[in-house]
Amino acid sequence: MPSDLSPTARALRALEILQARPGATADQLAERLGVTERAARRYVGILREAGIQVESARGPHGGYRLRRGTRLPPIVFTQAEALGLVMAVLDGQPAATEADDPVGAALGKVIQALPENVGRQAAVLREHAKAAPDRHSARPDPATTSALVAAVAARRRVLITYRSEAGNAWEAEVDPWAVVVRHGRWYLLCHSHRADAIRTYRVDRVRAVGQTAHEFEPPEDLDPVAALEENLGTGWEFPTRVVFDAPLTEVAPWVRPPMGRLHPSEDGCVLVGSTSNPAMYAQEWLATVPFVFRVQGGDELRAAVAAVATRFAAALTPQDG
Repeated sequence: MPSDLSPTARALRALEILQARPGATADQLAERLGVTERAARRYVGILREAGIQVESARGPHGGYRLRRGTRLPPIVFTQAEALGLVMAVLDGQPAATEADDPVGAALGKVIQALPENVGRQAAVLREHAKAAPDRHSARPDPATTSALVAAVAARRRVLITYRSEAGNAWEAEVDPWAVVVRHGRWYLLCHSHRADAIRTYRVDRVRAVGQTAHEFEPPEDLDPVAALEENLGTGWEFPTRVVFDAPLTEVAPWVRPPMGRLHPSEDGCVLVGSTSNPAMYAQEWLATVPFVFRVQGGDELRAAVAAVATRFAAALTPQDG
């Protein structure tokens, strides 16, 4: 840090460090502030004199942290942070350019609270930047998402009511391992006690979340993103089995994880999975794979592929006159 900063500026910098790194020790604060440990403790004292509740604890897991619920001074963003925040919001929520959109209203309040020089540029960016909505994205209910995230944090089993894309509804007790955002869609990665297996559910299709008294322990080596990718194409009502004449290494780049898992075979590879929407599987996924394939199962997917083939064949039929 610059050596000519005032004690007030260093105290505010110490506050910023404690917000970002709860449990920072005096020597860690001193290193980040470029001062001695004694001086770092003095800046903590300045914060306490200003009414900011900074707690300290001794021992190997000790350090300084802000008391839960502490009211902090207004947040200050740098220009890069403010513009990056606006860009991220518009990227994920194109409607945030409108003041009557809930996210847009919240973004407007943040921009109004910024210093004039930074807020002016953020406001101009919001006003003139436009984002095209992703038709594949799906925004879940904030209350439902919050309830699931809280259950993940508390490691508490929940009872969910779910409605599939096909309109089928059911209830299941699940151990919520993680909430994962993938390509504009929010997923719940969990262990379903109804199926006694790992399941991935779209959060926007969860209709209700009920707490239970049961606790759980997630797998120690859990990688939520990798586990989601691996299990997206399993557990749905309609089985799928597609055989390709091309090698697995050539087909793999064209196969999305929700389509199932690729396995090598004598003459190429085979894709095994399941789906809740055979029509979408056929016309949006299989139709884009540039290799010869045969659908060995199930019956619903075969019918969906036949419908697509008939529609494409009709496009080549000459009309009278």
